[in-house]
Amino acid sequence: MKEFYKNKRVLVTGADGFMGSHLTERLIEYESIVSVFVHNPELKNLEHVKNKLNDIIYGNIKDKETINLIIENNPQIIFHLAANDYIHDSIKNPDKVLKINLDGTLNVLEAARALTNLERLVFTSSCVVYGTNLSQMKEKDSFKPNTPYAASKAAADLLCQSYFNTYKTPIAIIRPFNTYGQRKTKDVIPLFIKLALKNQEIGLDGGGKATRDFTYIQDMVDAFLIMGDDKKAIGEYINFGSGNDISIRNLAEKIIKYTNSNSKLVDKPERAGQDIRSCCDNSKAINLFNWHPKISIDEGLKRNIEWIKENEL
Repeated sequence: MKEFYKNKRVLVTGADGFMGSHLTERLIEYESIVSVFVHNPELKNLEHVKNKLNDIIYGNIKDKETINLIIENNPQIIFHLAANDYIHDSIKNPDKVLKINLDGTLNVLEAARALTNLERLVFTSSCVVYGTNLSQMKEKDSFKPNTPYAASKAAADLLCQSYFNTYKTPIAIIRPFNTYGQRKTKDVIPLFIKLALKNQEIGLDGGGKATRDFTYIQDMVDAFLIMGDDKKAIGEYINFGSGNDISIRNLAEKIIKYTNSNSKLVDKPERAGQDIRSCCDNSKAINLFNWHPKISIDEGLKRNIEWIKENEL
């Protein structure tokens, strides 16, 4: 895979975000010719590799100008991660989230359709498109989004499928389950870790009975690179997750244990639009690519705790 990416012209949208920055770092390590599309000129996660980037494109993904900016960059591979991914924000501002996630994806698709040398567009969907499912979630399951954010990702996912079917655009759709690790800031794991390290109480929405399937960031970067490399990914939509879910209460208990914290768990009311269970059926990823996550939840939490201790406290 490293040989495949060497000297490839690769564009990453949303590159300064959590997953985008880790993916960009790996592509630089693999000696790709990496360009990034970012909204904020002040890079927070990529400043340390800024001088290794081929081009930094500043723009708003939902603006039509995006189409020409991408065409001018002329990438061979596009990883489209730019999105508003905060569920609470989508409940308060559904219009804003829809424009970024759906209109932005349409702009990337239109640029991809115009690129004659494009080898792959990898679109970042999400496990939230499935909604709540008490069994493991399979790619064939119907979309049942519970929030405007989930609906925006489901709509963009379907739009990408339509571009493959109509225009034969070489699209691969990755549906990551909950991903965590260093530089993740606004999610349950970093929130709980910071509270635990300060011995503050940890609130559990709905008593923490909801479950999630967590995958460490480096394992998910492997998944992205496979989707951009392997020809079997073209035209496919594929789940990537550990295949094991954990309750939010159990997660909090592990974090308290690994931080040696005195934090107390406090039950809170159920959050609006909360999925009760999210667990990945990753058999398609295993069968097609022999992809398996390497980092367990316990090892990943320990790594995440140490990183937060060193960088955010």
